[in-house]
Amino acid sequence: MTFGEPEGYDERVRPRPIGARPRLRTAAVGVCLVLGLGLIGGAVTGSWLTGGSGDDKARDTFTAAADLWHSIPVDQLFPPTVLGTGAGPGGADRTWTRIAVAPDSGCQNAFDPLLRKALAPAGCQRLLRATYTDATRSYVTTVGLLFTKADAAAMSALDTRFQKEGLDRRTDLMPRPYAAKDTMAAAFGDKQRASWTISVLTDAPVVVFAVSGWADGRTVDAPQPAADAMQSGATTAPAQAGLGNEAQGLADRIERAFRETAGAATKASS
Repeated sequence: MTFGEPEGYDERVRPRPIGARPRLRTAAVGVCLVLGLGLIGGAVTGSWLTGGSGDDKARDTFTAAADLWHSIPVDQLFPPTVLGTGAGPGGADRTWTRIAVAPDSGCQNAFDPLLRKALAPAGCQRLLRATYTDATRSYVTTVGLLFTKADAAAMSALDTRFQKEGLDRRTDLMPRPYAAKDTMAAAFGDKQRASWTISVLTDAPVVVFAVSGWADGRTVDAPQPAADAMQSGATTAPAQAGLGNEAQGLADRIERAFRETAGAATKASS
């Protein structure tokens, strides 16, 4: 005994074999697959023809940033006056005035020994620093840009290590201030450091840092990282004086200006 193929009904209510619908669906899927592959291939080809991707742009920015230390005027990297809207405790405004610019140099004496060791894998191409004071002339803050020799992968690895091991919060790994002679920061030495911040950039071969203290040269027994000093309810002397805000606020604005400069340099080169 044999059985005929079961019948169904089409849109005109005419009998048709039920097995026909899967065959039609299979054919349609095949057509869609071919079209999809064609569209994907066209998109990839279009990307090649139009000249690269976002990764290329990131690499261009990274490369352009590496050369800014000798091609950008110091007044652009460290403006004579820096406005810090909302940068103070409780969202108060800050204004910083530059009082000294250090000669560009290596990194031999700019960091505590253990911090210098932690940064060593990235290398030191150039170090630029400037010291600022606030509008009341009560505080002094040194901010710096360390240009490394590292590539993007090495900078990402360094940033990961700093984050995981908390290297930016250890009091034995602090940047040193630039105590310019014959200025109000002349007495701003290692023992006067009150608060600091360190930021490892991953889109540029640069480490941004800042360290703050009192302008009267008083010593500090327990310096505190800016991130902790800025916490609500912090009662340490650096926190109560707003020295965490001084370091973090100035570093943030120098970093922001540097990123804008690097972006502009990338566009100009392209």
